[in-house]
Amino acid sequence: MFEPRLALASLSGESDAAWARAVEEHVGAAFLGGVALDEPSRRAARQLVARDRTEFLPDDPIRFVDAQLTSLDDAPLRAAVNVRSASRAPIREVAGVCAEHDALCEINAHCRQAELCAVGCGETLLRDAHRLCEYVETAAAAGATVSVKVRAEVPGVSLPDMARWIDAAGADVIHVDAMDSEPVIADVASATDAFVIANNGVRDAATAHEYLDHGADAVSVGRPSDRPAMLERVRRAAEEWFAERKNGIERVEPGANG
Repeated sequence: MFEPRLALASLSGESDAAWARAVEEHVGAAFLGGVALDEPSRRAARQLVARDRTEFLPDDPIRFVDAQLTSLDDAPLRAAVNVRSASRAPIREVAGVCAEHDALCEINAHCRQAELCAVGCGETLLRDAHRLCEYVETAAAAGATVSVKVRAEVPGVSLPDMARWIDAAGADVIHVDAMDSEPVIADVASATDAFVIANNGVRDAATAHEYLDHGADAVSVGRPSDRPAMLERVRRAAEEWFAERKNGIERVEPGANG
């Protein structure tokens, strides 16, 4: 999917091509966005801006995505874009753009802001598996490599079940915000053949190794994504972990007996 197994997770209104370029030598993928695609999601984004959150609100979101991905076509990382929509048609259109750039199209089933949830975006998709699977099917039919960003600890939602359903619908990647519940990664990884990216609190070798030990295929970093030294530490940790597994070496944590 990408190497090294470290990604930059999207930060609303901050994660653009320039943000990715600034640390491109340290990561294997960068998720731009989130980008609101249709009028309901854009209205919600404007409401978020009104209460001092940052959001991308270009006049033409599809053209914006195309321009951002074009500027990363020669970057040494795999580009991706996290999108929000209350309807399927814009998902088809943006997924086609992503396919043209060999970029991942990430459906946002993660954001929990009330304004976005009120129009059927973000976390509400986790409570409506049928609609989320339709979004995945739509993006996959447009030729895109599809990621779905989800979060743990949503009452009434079983992430392993959700992982199975969106995998069957055509998702290639499941990007999990573990919400300080690291073992949920093992539950998701055992439920699906999709590529699992673990997110939340990744800062050093110990946190990266914990997620990888639970079965993640990669880890991602959000807020500290502008700290090259930290990214380099995590990158090295991930590379060492996979090298040890490839060579059949049993890793012993510092201080462990034996």
